[in-house]
Amino acid sequence: MLGGSLAFGALAFGASAGWSSSAQAEEPKKGGVLKIGIGGGSSTDPLDPALIASPMTRILTRSWGEGLVAVNPDGTLDYRLAESATPNDDGTEWAFKIRQGVKFHDGTELTPDDVVATYKRHSDEKSQSVALALMKGITDMRVDGQNVVLKLSTANSDLPYLLSDYHLPIQPRGGVDKPDAAIGTGPYKLVSYQPGVRIVMEKNMDDWDATRGHYDGLEIIVINDSTARVSALQSGQVHMINQIDPKIAKFLKSAPGIQVRNTPSRSHYAFEAHVDTAPFNSKDLRLALKYAMNREEMLDKILGGFGTIGNDVPINGTYPLFANELEQRPFDLAKAAEHYQASGHDGSPIELFVAETVFPGAVDAALLWQATAQQAGIPLAVRKVPDDGYWADIAGVKSFHADNYLGRPVQDQQYTVFFQTGAEWNLTHFNNSEFDALLIEARGELDEAKRKELYAKMASILWDEGGLFVPVFADFINAHSDKIAGWSDNPTDELMGGLAPSRTWFA
Repeated sequence: MLGGSLAFGALAFGASAGWSSSAQAEEPKKGGVLKIGIGGGSSTDPLDPALIASPMTRILTRSWGEGLVAVNPDGTLDYRLAESATPNDDGTEWAFKIRQGVKFHDGTELTPDDVVATYKRHSDEKSQSVALALMKGITDMRVDGQNVVLKLSTANSDLPYLLSDYHLPIQPRGGVDKPDAAIGTGPYKLVSYQPGVRIVMEKNMDDWDATRGHYDGLEIIVINDSTARVSALQSGQVHMINQIDPKIAKFLKSAPGIQVRNTPSRSHYAFEAHVDTAPFNSKDLRLALKYAMNREEMLDKILGGFGTIGNDVPINGTYPLFANELEQRPFDLAKAAEHYQASGHDGSPIELFVAETVFPGAVDAALLWQATAQQAGIPLAVRKVPDDGYWADIAGVKSFHADNYLGRPVQDQQYTVFFQTGAEWNLTHFNNSEFDALLIEARGELDEAKRKELYAKMASILWDEGGLFVPVFADFINAHSDKIAGWSDNPTDELMGGLAPSRTWFA
């Protein structure tokens, strides 16, 4: 079961080797307050981990909370609140041994019951949890001594990876009574929270893991303007920042006292259309827009080469079991015009909603697309909206909008969360029964070659039928003061997979 057939299972059950890197060669120093300038925060950002979406809430949640497992930079599992994960013979039941002696920030001790209560809350549709799609495959949860046993409707060799989702930190009593209390077992405790403005945290003195949480406290400041964020770093007002505009990154590398870090990733910049809403319910219209996108131009002008071109699927070569069999969709204005005419569209403006906060250069990328689309006779119209409230009021709400995806550790999770019919974050409203059936089949397939083939079929369906437009996969570009030590690249998210506050220290 745990041989090479189990979806790179040989990697899946490594210890915390991913953090035993050169970054840890130096003995960490303790003390000081780390100040972080974050792009991607809003006054509507929630504290409830079931609902978080923005970069600010991701880094906040990873500072106060943690799940049973995390994923190391090298792709192995890092056991956190679980000491081990053991499947039965056919992969339909998993036992997670819960770590003992761990305390929540409120002083209560972590128990297996807290784990079950947390997962049950995320399984409840009333919670509106983004992780609901991940929970749907679990048919039974029970406590067996110090173990939490999860029974599945079908075999799933990727279950531990799915449970690493950042929406699933374990909360006391599952967070049912107060989901937005931000009480967990992480290295920092919340002191004050001003959504879209500022977060203050202090060190958790009862942290069970002595290898992290080296600062006395954190101050996370929302600075959505890219220029202001860089200025704050250069002037010493903050010690690290995210989302550096690629146009600035090349020049910032030569700035004294600053380290620029770019990491190839699964992160992809995207535009999304509701496939069940006119005019995007026309496959020809969607194809017209796809052929009208000049991806090479966007890679050059928006990313400055800090990435790779996309192909309208959310998977690239960084994923296990990736089959690079799809034809790269070309920039073809003749085909774009042909499909647009076939769509029968009435010629009214096709509104694309975008804000600067979505990703560096988001508005410029939309305008580049508008220009090439109009060359093909497609009346694409960019509607720039304010940063504040974008993630609550625009993303997933408007039928055509810009988005920014991190990418998940395995293909199953990426497809389950964002493209399975009815998934909470299925923001394109993709609904394809063949795709759903292949997803379930791949999840339980133990033969690696067959599973790879199934994922290739799924990618082909999405490429042809989907409402996802992926111009580029982007490197994460972060920067920090040279006063910061312990940095380690992590392809799962910006700022060291969101763990920079936990894993770095002042030199």
